[in-house]
Amino acid sequence: MNVVREDRPHLTDARALAAHRKRTENDPARFLHDEAMLELQERLIDVNRRFKSAAIVTGFPKIWREFLPEAKCVAAGNTLELKAAAHDLVIHAMSLHWADDPVGQIVQCRRALKPDGLFLGVGFGGATLTELRAVMAESEAQVMGGISPRVAPMAEVRDMGSLLQRAGLALPVADSLRKTVTYVNAIALMHDLRAMGEANALVDRHRSIPPRALFPTAAALYAKKHSAEENRIQATFELVFLTGWAPHESQQQPLRPGASTHRLADVLGVQEFDETAKPVHDRPDDESL
Repeated sequence: MNVVREDRPHLTDARALAAHRKRTENDPARFLHDEAMLELQERLIDVNRRFKSAAIVTGFPKIWREFLPEAKCVAAGNTLELKAAAHDLVIHAMSLHWADDPVGQIVQCRRALKPDGLFLGVGFGGATLTELRAVMAESEAQVMGGISPRVAPMAEVRDMGSLLQRAGLALPVADSLRKTVTYVNAIALMHDLRAMGEANALVDRHRSIPPRALFPTAAALYAKKHSAEENRIQATFELVFLTGWAPHESQQQPLRPGASTHRLADVLGVQEFDETAKPVHDRPDDESL
């Protein structure tokens, strides 16, 4: 088990998040989890390796146990109950966007991997709920005279990829999948977020009862600015997928600077030009040209 410092600022209210996820056990809105599983399954097929000691880190164990029934399922807390070098596959599923320390989460997963073990992560990226975020900020400014955090901050795919390198994983890859989902209205979207266990669990969230006009105002703005066909509204979800390997001597290694044996121009079959050389003209100099 890896110990994580507890003196860092907290983004997430752990009790509120646990309560939100508890509600998903009976009637979850799991279509994004299913989409994530399909994508991860394709990645595992491409790897073409049989994993014998997998672990899944997630806040949704009831859903993700179906993905790899033989895997050890671990709660996505600040400290992960994972033994060092015990697993050949660790999956961090749909929980990184709520982590106070996402780098620490991936570091703990890496330490739990055997040499040449595979890390896979999936979670929400920065494009997720951009429409709702903007509409809620505008509605609160109109109705309440200020704004409060309503949607968890989510990293861009490039930033997520850098986490893999910072965690010491080899051959890091980050890519994303965007999905546009339509709803009858913004209220239906908010109900679905609750059913996903993704309701507001930020420490700095506005905790008093909001004015009655807030959500009708938000719904009207949403319909005006982000309408879809058939009198529906659209919402963007972005799933970011992370892939990295625990370092091992058998893996491909980048060449040292200056160790290349072939010129890039030769490989590409093009002529190489010296940008510092003076231009050569086929005609005499002419100041008017």
